Amino acid sequence: MFGRKVTFELGARDFLLLLFFASIGLKSDIRTLVQGGKPLVLLLVLASAFMLFQNATGIGLAAMFGLDPKAGLMVGSISLTGGVGTTVAWAPVFIHDLGIANAMELGIASNTIGLIAACVIGGPMAALLIRRHRIATSNSPALDIGAAHEEAELRLDYFCVLWAIFILNVAVMLGMGIASLIALTGFKLPAFVSCLMSGIAIRNFMPLAAGTALLRIWPGVGAGLSLLSDISLGLFLTMALMGLQLWELNGVFAFIVTVLTVQIALTILFTIFIVFPAMGRDYEAAVISASFGGIPLGSTATAIANMAAVTQQYGAAHKAFVIVPLVCGFFIDLVNAFVIATFVG
Repeated sequence: MFGRKVTFELGARDFLLLLFFASIGLKSDIRTLVQGGKPLVLLLVLASAFMLFQNATGIGLAAMFGLDPKAGLMVGSISLTGGVGTTVAWAPVFIHDLGIANAMELGIASNTIGLIAACVIGGPMAALLIRRHRIATSNSPALDIGAAHEEAELRLDYFCVLWAIFILNVAVMLGMGIASLIALTGFKLPAFVSCLMSGIAIRNFMPLAAGTALLRIWPGVGAGLSLLSDISLGLFLTMALMGLQLWELNGVFAFIVTVLTVQIALTILFTIFIVFPAMGRDYEAAVISASFGGIPLGSTATAIANMAAVTQQYGAAHKAFVIVPLVCGFFIDLVNAFVIATFVG
């Protein structure tokens, strides 16, 4: 319009993504795996297996519609299980390395529809399972969203923020080094995954190497990391969405509608006939089934919101609120990163 073209300076976008994933790693304690035990491992295995179905479905339908088969990954576990953050992180690889120009738009559209579907199907699936199998509900009024936090409220000061900035930059530098070493082997792994790995390594080996002074202030540093990760993700997503070109979706609407219909149907069938029986056919299993719509179709927040809606009606399910956040908030992202890298080749 008027002979003018609007462009945005997005140079800091990719670095903000590295900061965000490094902060996730720095807040991840491997010992939390013990809290979930066998049900956590089982749910993680089920979710990981379903990611393979998602990607196979996307690739197959993309080929049927005459598209590059790897474009189907953007409507598979990248956007549906991974969410908008993973979508925006992987889109440049598909655009520049694989030549799929509308990869970003495919992923964002798929993620948006998946989020809506996850919110719609979660509660009704749990209600159906409870009625059909005549499951005794807990009727406990002691509801919880995730693990209880009984520690005193932490005060965030500039000293803790400075420590958080320092440790975050160390994690990013270490992550870039890991990415360079992995690249020498010929295996392509995005830098944000290696930054996530470096953050996990620092967080879990730090107690062995750090002095008592750092360990004493670590809770405050964790609060600083939460602040910095929120800022990084918010700015990153803002920049990513500003760069969207939705007109690139012209001609692939039929593909998106078809593949999302199939993905949603597969999620419902997999949840009812595989997840629910595998998790024990009890009330906790029904609540976890409600969350499963959010794991492969939405986000951690969607999964927890679905569980909260069910427990508000039928009573508390404490085990579910320990297992699900651990699976979809941390472990599934690690597995998904390697699954995607394997399919991309």
